[in-house]
Amino acid sequence: MWKHEEAVEGDMARGQEREQERWVEDRRSALPKHNGPILPDEVAFVGKDVQFKGIISYSGTVRIDGTLDGEIHTDGGLLVGPEAVIKAKVTAGAVVCHGHITGDIEATSQIVLCAPAVVEGSLTTPVLSMEEGVVFNGTLEMKPQAKVEVLRDTDTSSTSMTSRPPIRLAA
Repeated sequence: MWKHEEAVEGDMARGQEREQERWVEDRRSALPKHNGPILPDEVAFVGKDVQFKGIISYSGTVRIDGTLDGEIHTDGGLLVGPEAVIKAKVTAGAVVCHGHITGDIEATSQIVLCAPAVVEGSLTTPVLSMEEGVVFNGTLEMKPQAKVEVLRDTDTSSTSMTSRPPIRLAA
């Protein structure tokens, strides 16, 4: 027999799945194509009602929307949702944060902080991207792996004092 409550719960679960898929696609399209972290098609999720204490080690990409207290170790990616609260030492390939992280973060590829993120701790990364509206309290160490290459315009007639040459970051 069909129950209204079961149908509503099923619709809510499908809605959450669609929201998570849209979130991943938005992150993929919002990041720079050449310098941003490359996210795989399959992403594991830690839901917003999940509370975890301990050490997480994994490969690939994980999105966390819940609460985590401990350590995160991966050569892949970490996506931190806007409602996530993480108190951890993080070592990852790439970190994209919309939530709250308290602890040191070390990324071998890059760290992307998107509003309304709050990050408290030291960051170590070759590339950092931070949107307006992010709160960052801590230290930053840029690894020497990132090389800045300034592209010069050879046509001097089109160069003005207010124009800036484009900057390309290469890992």
